[in-house]
Amino acid sequence: MSADSLGLLLKAFRLPTMAEIYEPVVQQAEQQGWGYRKFLLHLCEAEAQDRAERKLERLLKQSGLPGGKTLGSLEEAKLPAKVRRVLPTLLDGGFVDRAENVIALGLPGRGKSHFLAALSRELILRHKYAVFFTPTFKLVQQLLAAKRDLRLEEWLRRLDRYDVVVLDDLGYVQQEREEMEVLFTFLAERYERRSVMLSSNLVFSKWDQIFKDPMTTMAAIDRLVHHAMILEFNGESMRVPPGKGKGGRERAAGDPTAPVRPFGSAASLAPDGAKDSAPPKGRTQKVRDKEENNETVKNLPGTTSGF
Repeated sequence: MSADSLGLLLKAFRLPTMAEIYEPVVQQAEQQGWGYRKFLLHLCEAEAQDRAERKLERLLKQSGLPGGKTLGSLEEAKLPAKVRRVLPTLLDGGFVDRAENVIALGLPGRGKSHFLAALSRELILRHKYAVFFTPTFKLVQQLLAAKRDLRLEEWLRRLDRYDVVVLDDLGYVQQEREEMEVLFTFLAERYERRSVMLSSNLVFSKWDQIFKDPMTTMAAIDRLVHHAMILEFNGESMRVPPGKGKGGRERAAGDPTAPVRPFGSAASLAPDGAKDSAPPKGRTQKVRDKEENNETVKNLPGTTSGF
């Protein structure tokens, strides 16, 4: 059999790396007196390594992860202490195998999205998990379009191929009944089968703004937190520009006598110009929100709280 014929056969068997390096490896084996076993092992190892690299490239490309939001660029020192403590456990990836969820709650600018994006990238790099990162509003619109085209089941099967789906900014959903229905269907489909990670500016007690109906709200929360780690991102905003005062406080531009106001007290803009679902509140309201949030989930079984 000629070398050309062997190369064609290797490609037909979907062994492109072997087909590419076969001839030079034959020459190397003859010069160094390799046995058949070593020769075959060398080819197989080269194919396996190249295949692993191609898979990694494919997983990163299809993940939809935002550029730059990596573990290396994550300012871990600014994360809440309890979030830092659970990070090694999350990086281990066991929660994905157990189809558990990760829920990141907190005001805008606290690092929720960066944390989940960095964690997602590590799950791909370390464990080769299939991860899909998407703004919640975008996924909801895609599911709505699929439902109108009678292709919702097809889309849900497509999403089921991912070990983890990351829903960023849950509070920015437009909150119409149709949006609520497809979002709930998606969450129900993944319950106890696949992992969901999500970030939200809204505590659980405010989720009736998303799902409208109280029973649907409770059912959605129950499915998410039943097997979940809940992380609270508090503290100062990570988006405070240089030059702002302690605690991210600023004065009106050009007026040194103007009263100091908390940085970020004006609602920031969500995708498509929507206002934040939960603009920053005073200290008393934050404490009330946390108490309401804990009250909502404390009686739901299987919940692991990160705070």
